[in-house]
Amino acid sequence: MSGALTAPMCGMTWGWVGVRGTWATPAADRSMALMREHAVTWTALAYSALQDTPFSTEIRFAQAPTVTDGEIVRAMREAKRLGMKVCLKPVVNCADGTWRAHIGFFDQDVPGEPTWTQWFASYRAFLLHAARLAEAENADMLCIGCEMVRADGQEAHWRALIADIREVYSGPLTYNCDKYQEDRLTWWDAVDVISSSGYYPIDSWPAQLDRIERVVSVHDKPFVFMEAGCPSREGSAQAPNDWTLAGAPSGEEQARYYRAMFDACAQRPWVEGFMLWDWPADLYDEADAARNDDYCPYGKPAGDLLRERYTGIQRKALS
Repeated sequence: MSGALTAPMCGMTWGWVGVRGTWATPAADRSMALMREHAVTWTALAYSALQDTPFSTEIRFAQAPTVTDGEIVRAMREAKRLGMKVCLKPVVNCADGTWRAHIGFFDQDVPGEPTWTQWFASYRAFLLHAARLAEAENADMLCIGCEMVRADGQEAHWRALIADIREVYSGPLTYNCDKYQEDRLTWWDAVDVISSSGYYPIDSWPAQLDRIERVVSVHDKPFVFMEAGCPSREGSAQAPNDWTLAGAPSGEEQARYYRAMFDACAQRPWVEGFMLWDWPADLYDEADAARNDDYCPYGKPAGDLLRERYTGIQRKALS
């Protein structure tokens, strides 16, 4: 393995959206332990802080509903106790429901209007707070942003933020760009691991991997899918990013997608792992899995496939 990764990332995102009061419970402990039993060796502890609208410049990361520092530290320690590596993943969301990719302001600051400078000042406070927690708890990676498509073009702000984070956190950094954005970001050299949300239609994986491979080759850095997965719902294999898609529950649809994704990526040795989406802190009962149509693979055919593939990846890495 190259760069910041010394072993494959057999990962799963846990705990989203990080609602206060849900991470420090017996149910959360059970959920994390069951995730670990699926041969998961990395976890992204993902939580969100809210700003009011995509045009707001204040991120309220110290307030409810965001999980408390105590909950974050407890989750990191529990994941480590179970033998997993930890990527801390603070994310900003809009309280009005707008997807964070649309957070945006005028390209240049204009007096009297909300500005990128104001927004990045608040985002910097949020990320530096997370970076200090990550450093204190020896987190194995810090994800500095997720699917911020309109913000991606603010290169100078990102480079300044990364420099500030490196003064606080000594571990590797990644940025989770959105799907189709891997070859549009201009500051991959500033982070240690290139990562993206791989929600690609089931039949487009080879073409998308061809495109991403050119980016990885240019920058010569490790690459992982910081998000990837598919709801267990009819029709979702063609639109895995659409969590609102209408369709009946279908564990087979999800398993078919997992199989195609793993098979395509297995042909590309530069894909160094996955942080699949996602595993909730408040996990449904296994008896209800067939009726659950969300992304979590627990109790579904994709869960068995996940365990099989992750076990195989780990055995190959040791051979």
